[in-house]
Amino acid sequence: MIRNRVVFKNEILDDFIILKSNGMPTYNFACVIDDYAMKLTHIIRAEEHLSNTPRQILLYEALGYELPRFAHVPMILAPDRSKLSKRHGATSVEEFRSEGYLGEAIINYLALLGWSPEGTDEIMPIERIVEEFDIDRVSKTAAVYDVKKLTWINGHYLRELPLDKVVAEVLPFMQKHGLIGSEPEAAELKLLEKAVDLTRDRAKTLEELADVVSYFFSDGFQYEEKGIRKHFLPEGAAEKLAEAKKIVASVEPFTHEAIEQAYRTQAAELGLKPAKLIHPTRLAVSGRTIGPGLFELIELVGREKSLERIDRAIEFVEQELPAKVAAAEKQKQ
Repeated sequence: MIRNRVVFKNEILDDFIILKSNGMPTYNFACVIDDYAMKLTHIIRAEEHLSNTPRQILLYEALGYELPRFAHVPMILAPDRSKLSKRHGATSVEEFRSEGYLGEAIINYLALLGWSPEGTDEIMPIERIVEEFDIDRVSKTAAVYDVKKLTWINGHYLRELPLDKVVAEVLPFMQKHGLIGSEPEAAELKLLEKAVDLTRDRAKTLEELADVVSYFFSDGFQYEEKGIRKHFLPEGAAEKLAEAKKIVASVEPFTHEAIEQAYRTQAAELGLKPAKLIHPTRLAVSGRTIGPGLFELIELVGREKSLERIDRAIEFVEQELPAKVAAAEKQKQ
């Protein structure tokens, strides 16, 4: 299988040992006994075991066991085509799971390492892999490990899996970072469901997703430096935030459609482009410069919390930021 018929000359096979002096069986002997005891009919393993196979076949024949079918799959190499090792990052399923990769994505990616299904599809759920897998299509050459491709596949599954499945998967990461307690309340889980639904297209791993939704659960976020320079530092930033506060405080009903209309109307009355109000508000409410739609974000964060965060941003712009700028200027002198 895979390599078709492989021949070894008997003259290269030594009189190999099957029992050590302490009575313990060697690998080749134990392997044969164990595989026979488990009634294995097919043995699929790495090509580095190819050289062990002729010795094991001799043992099968000597013991009168029926030979299984052997398949030796090529190795998985690192991106630099060296042997995969810890220095190349995560190398075990457990490590990838702990870094936020979904089981469905890992299975999908691993199935494509060294196996070529018919067609060009790269997203293949396990049911389809089982249906289409044919060992005759396994390559004889080594596959190259590409974590970027795995991450891309993982992002696809984060977007496409049922929402309740993604929420259940990301919950342990939220708990790990202290964003949700060990026994979450129903309201927390509902908020997490809505936050994930709003933002999951912006994350590639569960770890990233937990970070992306973190500001829905914590007020203690820091403002992005590039956002501070672009949206808080220019003259008039506090006044624009004050206008945003008026909108959020008075808009009715408190829906993203009404919030958007109020922002655009107020911007027109002030002679501003809507972005001049939108971007400072986003930074104030989330600490980020990019994210889901601002109006959906404000609706989900809620009126009271949004107003608190805008007040905090105004205080930062009027009091903390000038002190930071002055300190930076003093250091330059």
